[in-house]
Amino acid sequence: MKIIKTNFKDLIILKKKTYIDKRGYLREVFKNNLIKKKFIFEIMSFSKKNVLRGLHFQKNRPQGKFITVMRGKVFDVAVDLRRKSKTFGKHFSIILSAKENKSIYIPPGFAHGFCSLENNTIMNYKCTNYRDKKTESGILWNDPTLNIKWPIKNPIISKKDKLNLSFNSIIDK
Repeated sequence: MKIIKTNFKDLIILKKKTYIDKRGYLREVFKNNLIKKKFIFEIMSFSKKNVLRGLHFQKNRPQGKFITVMRGKVFDVAVDLRRKSKTFGKHFSIILSAKENKSIYIPPGFAHGFCSLENNTIMNYKCTNYRDKKTESGILWNDPTLNIKWPIKNPIISKKDKLNLSFNSIIDK
């Protein structure tokens, strides 16, 4: 595996190895010696094309997330909510796909969201903390303050995510 650093402190991309032969392939997914974090919770999501999820975050128990696309392709976004960070309020985006075999580690203190670019997209998340339904929140995907250049204009969004808040109302709290 190769670690690729970003301009965001502790947010990294991992380019992983795939071993291909006539039978198929074998793929590295995760190595604990590269990301020395304790992952206690693992989830999987399935999305149709043009589904947008997010931008989600945990207020009281922030989660670090190691995200891998197992099938399909996504436009993945992380927004830095760490007030003392040089990149506070800025976002990082990347296209992740099963074909390219890259993963991303998003440290605690970020909001996260993605848009599925292919049908039947499956993502795996390893998380450093459990989900806290009582204090989870979200930022509107199209908040003009963040100026995220999403690859689609009319995504499929859950009722819950349509009620997400503006970035400015999140930081004013």
